[in-house]
Amino acid sequence: DPGMFYYAPQCWTSDDSDGGERLRIQYGTSYAYPVSFMGSHVSIAPNHQVFRETSLKLRGDVAYFGTFGYELDLGKLSAKELDEVREQICFMKKYRKLIQQGTFYRLKDPFTGNVAAWMVVSDDRRQAIVGYYKMLAHPCTPYTWMKLAGLDETADYKVRIDDHEEMGVFTGAELMRAGLDTTDFSAGEQSHEEGKHCTDFWSRLFVLEAE
Repeated sequence: DPGMFYYAPQCWTSDDSDGGERLRIQYGTSYAYPVSFMGSHVSIAPNHQVFRETSLKLRGDVAYFGTFGYELDLGKLSAKELDEVREQICFMKKYRKLIQQGTFYRLKDPFTGNVAAWMVVSDDRRQAIVGYYKMLAHPCTPYTWMKLAGLDETADYKVRIDDHEEMGVFTGAELMRAGLDTTDFSAGEQSHEEGKHCTDFWSRLFVLEAE
């Protein structure tokens, strides 16, 4: 009942906290409620409900687009995982206003395809973050581009993958008409090097900053 938003600033959208399941849960909830209303946590893996193993990155990349929090025992995480948690918290603090108060756009429907995607754009259209999620991995996939929304056509946007790897500078018109290059490692020969291959429930964030 969307009328409950008048009485409560946020809602726990589901006890199902699996990162993969959350793609559909949060995508569907966004039709009636803003991102700031949706409770979203990084939970344990394997997940308690579906016993699925997903990466800490995927779980974080999904949980950002909600209230964000952790629902696990930090004492059981490795030193590497704790470092990743610190990085996730820093990312959320850095972009909280943009994520929770920006304009939200649904780009790829997880109910009808293998990819889920959405984005938030600041009121002045100077910043944006795109969440891109592939549910199942396949070999030899095609090169892909995805049309974005809500940008300033005349602005030049510097795009960073996961807020650190520079991808290039593109105009808003190019990103909305031709699209953002979302091609991943499965379009070529996948490497065994960590971070250079795609698995089930794989994600990327694209951070856009107008120059």
